[in-house]
Amino acid sequence: MNLFSDLRGVVLGALEQMAVAGELPAGLDTANVTVEPPRDPAHGDMATNAAMVLAKPAGLKPREIAEKLAARLTDPRIAAAEVAGPGFLNLRLAPSVWQGVIGAALRAGADFGRSRMGEGQKVNVEFVSANPTGPMHVGHVRGAVFGDALANLLAFSGHEVTREYYVNDGGAQVDVLARSAYERYREANGLEPAIREGLYPGDYLIPVGEALKAKYGDSLLDRPEEDWLAEIRDFATEAMMAEIRHDLAALGVRMDVYSSEKALYGTGRIEAAIERLRAAGLIYRGVLEPPKGKLPDDWEEREQTLFRATAHGDDVDRPIQKSDGAWTYFAPDIAYHWDKIERGFDQLIDVFGADHGGYVKRMNAAVKALSNGRVPLDIKLIQLVKLYKNGEPFKMSKRAGTFVTLRDVVEEAGADVTRFIMLTRKNDAALDFDFARVLEQSKDNPVWYVQYASARVNSVLRRAAEAGIDVSDAALLAADHGRITHPAELDLARKVAEWPRLVEHAARAHEPHRVAFFLYDLASDLHSLWNRGNDDPALRFVQDGDPATSQAKIALVRAVGVVISGGLAILGVTPAEEMR
Repeated sequence: MNLFSDLRGVVLGALEQMAVAGELPAGLDTANVTVEPPRDPAHGDMATNAAMVLAKPAGLKPREIAEKLAARLTDPRIAAAEVAGPGFLNLRLAPSVWQGVIGAALRAGADFGRSRMGEGQKVNVEFVSANPTGPMHVGHVRGAVFGDALANLLAFSGHEVTREYYVNDGGAQVDVLARSAYERYREANGLEPAIREGLYPGDYLIPVGEALKAKYGDSLLDRPEEDWLAEIRDFATEAMMAEIRHDLAALGVRMDVYSSEKALYGTGRIEAAIERLRAAGLIYRGVLEPPKGKLPDDWEEREQTLFRATAHGDDVDRPIQKSDGAWTYFAPDIAYHWDKIERGFDQLIDVFGADHGGYVKRMNAAVKALSNGRVPLDIKLIQLVKLYKNGEPFKMSKRAGTFVTLRDVVEEAGADVTRFIMLTRKNDAALDFDFARVLEQSKDNPVWYVQYASARVNSVLRRAAEAGIDVSDAALLAADHGRITHPAELDLARKVAEWPRLVEHAARAHEPHRVAFFLYDLASDLHSLWNRGNDDPALRFVQDGDPATSQAKIALVRAVGVVISGGLAILGVTPAEEMR
């Protein structure tokens, strides 16, 4: 049930009637006609921009269209249609509409708000993709939560979603990992490790060194690097990926697919992707312009193999092969995205750290070229997280050596709190995470405020059951929701009615933080009604001696609980049964 979508259908139907009657030209494009909540609730329940959108192509004044449209909006759900300003049309709905929302939420249960908007669309969401060289840090926490919540949101809106992790195991960084692990292997054998500059210094590789000793004994000591590098690289990479999987599980994140960069090399897959671009006339030999601004000391003009990225919106063409024939970092990324296109995805989403901003245009250009513009790519950049404790910067992790790990954050705050707080800012805005504040019990702590609302819903159900009132969903669904008449109660029902619309808008924009914001507002409305009941007995959810009215009011509360549970499920947060 999406009231806004339903009423938009009513408006479009009335516009068609106007065209048939000659009041509008036939064939007008109505794609931009909307039905939305008005900015000022005093203006009504919904507003449509139909007259404003159609005035110019129709060659008519907006108010003229709005007045004729208002006369044709005879749907029984619309109590009044009022023209405002230059031609906006405000709609006031009958109370029965909002009372009906309660039943719709109870009837649908966990599926209330679920949409078929993305039906038939296969979406690949690649996120985290941290280098397998050490524990994930706090920046990865935010990217992991964002990607997972976005995948949940897209699935809830009808898309077929694949969660994917790209393992960067084909670059020089895994050779550094192998050398670092070898030093811990030497340490496990009683030798002094040489953790020289450029190696990974964290204690997290000590268990890897011990595991290497358990497998190889001392047989790799004093052997030349070429004898052990490849084997230790594979061993250490898999050990780090096991840690990463464990950390993701602690955060409640699961992946459907782990793709290996290394698997692209030596298989012809990179060559095949480049050949596709070459066939389109987008690969050539050339010399790049020097970078603008200060010229790097090592800059030299040299002929390279280039991708004509500028043909698809990039600022400059991009090297894909070095002068010595080796692939640049960009080449396997092109092949990886070509692989995703070949797997049949209709849309690709990459979740990158903010430091990868320079990759946005070039990657978009590559995907456009590879798919002939058929498969859109949306790259979401995740801004930094600043950690505090009681207002002071949080100290670095000894285990990691240089940063606070995902495990540090989850162990300190808990997975539910961590996930919710990470979604209280848009992904491209910086986020402050204070361990003391996110655990305090106050309205200023959004996760506590929403969980308190969830606990209050359950408290009402328990108290009513103890009073002998049947609060099963079947009984609440059968209750007389027409008893919900107070403006404050109807306002809460209006908020519940916005949930399906919010889901579609958030999914379309790829912005799961909208769900967190909505839940906070819904919780605020519930708390406000609860507090008003302390002063006005008629607003209390359990009415002494009146089980029928009690059931109607409790049905409203239960509908709020349905939305809170559904929203928290998208965020990957467990609803609170009670607050301690």
